[in-house]
Amino acid sequence: MLSRLRVENLVLIREAELELPAGLIAVTGETGAGKTIFTQAIGLLLGARGEAGLVGPAGSEAYVEATLDVPESVLRKDEFSAIAGFRPEGEPAVIVSRRVFKDGRSRAYAWGRAVPRAEVASLVERVVAMSGQFEQRRLARGSHRLALLDAFAGEDQQQRLSATVDAWRGLRDATKAYEHAMGSAEDREARTREFNELVAAADGLEEGTENQLVAEQERVQRATELVQAAADAADLLAPEGDGNASSGAGASTALVRAESALADVAGVVPELDAAREELRAAEIAVSEIGQVLRRFLASETSDPMRLEQLGADLQRIADAKRRFRVGSVQELLARANAAREELEADAVGDPLERAETRLHEAESTYETLAAELRHAREEAAKPYAKAAKALLKPLGLGSGELVVELTPRDPGPSGIDDVSFLIRTNKGMPLASVATAASGGELSRIALALRTVAHEQGGEDTIVFDEIDAGVGGTTAHAVANSLGNLAASTQVIAITHLPQIASVAATHLCVSKVGGDPEQTRIDVLDEEGRRVELERMLGGAEFVESLTATATTAASG
Repeated sequence: MLSRLRVENLVLIREAELELPAGLIAVTGETGAGKTIFTQAIGLLLGARGEAGLVGPAGSEAYVEATLDVPESVLRKDEFSAIAGFRPEGEPAVIVSRRVFKDGRSRAYAWGRAVPRAEVASLVERVVAMSGQFEQRRLARGSHRLALLDAFAGEDQQQRLSATVDAWRGLRDATKAYEHAMGSAEDREARTREFNELVAAADGLEEGTENQLVAEQERVQRATELVQAAADAADLLAPEGDGNASSGAGASTALVRAESALADVAGVVPELDAAREELRAAEIAVSEIGQVLRRFLASETSDPMRLEQLGADLQRIADAKRRFRVGSVQELLARANAAREELEADAVGDPLERAETRLHEAESTYETLAAELRHAREEAAKPYAKAAKALLKPLGLGSGELVVELTPRDPGPSGIDDVSFLIRTNKGMPLASVATAASGGELSRIALALRTVAHEQGGEDTIVFDEIDAGVGGTTAHAVANSLGNLAASTQVIAITHLPQIASVAATHLCVSKVGGDPEQTRIDVLDEEGRRVELERMLGGAEFVESLTATATTAASG
């Protein structure tokens, strides 16, 4: 999910850093306060075009950064192998960002490393969905429609899908190996050379090697700082040359003097005897700490050559991960072991015969799993359409009819199926694709129905609704709020809204407001309970209007 969002100098937002929890998050504020800037920030991460007008008055660039909790299965996809190669060892989250400069140019980054904007956008889209133009683009993509249907099909389907992805990779590798075996001697030599280079790249590495090198690099880089800190601490405890209790000013000396001061009254008062023992123990402990610090000072040195070697070793690991398209040293080692086995196998037997057998086995495995995926999708299609249709009318979409249609397509990592969502919002109208048949507000509510049903079984991590309340009021507003609440039970939902019905059921409430000044600024605050009460009153028409409604309701009830 989207766990953190940082915005700097974007239009009127000078600086904002938001920790975003799970559940339903409402974003509210007066018209014109700047709620659109919030969506522009997320839009930049989703690949929206950078424009000079997005850069605020506080600097020469605008900056948006997000921390994403991305499923490991997503980073394993081939399309993200380049980004995954930049991932620091042991880093659990993905940090992506966009910079937009005053001339309209922009840059995209993953973990601070420059990457193509399209790749960052594609990765963010796997975690964060946003209504409006982005919703239309997602629903137009077959992989997204399949993901919704597969989510509805349940956890077993996710396991089948993961197994199919692995089988597809196995088939691809087996096909490549067979083609190499069928190829020329030059092709076989190139394959053997690649395998040998892969084995060489992993030589001497272990799973924790990169973390150890990073830790040592930081220590060597900060050697001077570490030595100074240890020297300062050692001097405070026991200055060098402090050979007796009458000289120096260290803590050790002070403790000795304090203990000596109590020696003349030893045995008279138990409390003072106990205090003397504590002082003696403290002096021993301080003396030992001082010795530890002195030993550290004697052993610690700044070594520029070692620092250079560490940098070279880390660069070699980074180059190997990027070259062989792996996200971690662990994966590099696994690839190297597989290459080593291939090289050993090539040394005996017929490579072509072995490659052909492996290819047939891979084809059989993939076809079996793809058929299981198709059967599960066929079983889920009608129940999914029926459940989603049941939500359309309460969401103000009339007698909406929804059809989920499966069609065959070329084999791929997600199987051999494509899926279409066809909708008819009014009787007598032809069925049409959801992505093209609905307006912005309708599309957001249709997507809400599709996702609510799918996410009852699990699904995407974060969904941002920007137009969900367009043209909505009355009982439909309550239905939309209830649906958002139900959806937020299984995923993070961010709703930019004018509806108090939605804001009142949110677990977290963000308020966008303008701050006076020249120029004006927009700020985003997390509201406490009192702040929420005041904001909900404003959304209902103000405190006086709420009091008037309450009085009217009381009069009507008593009459």
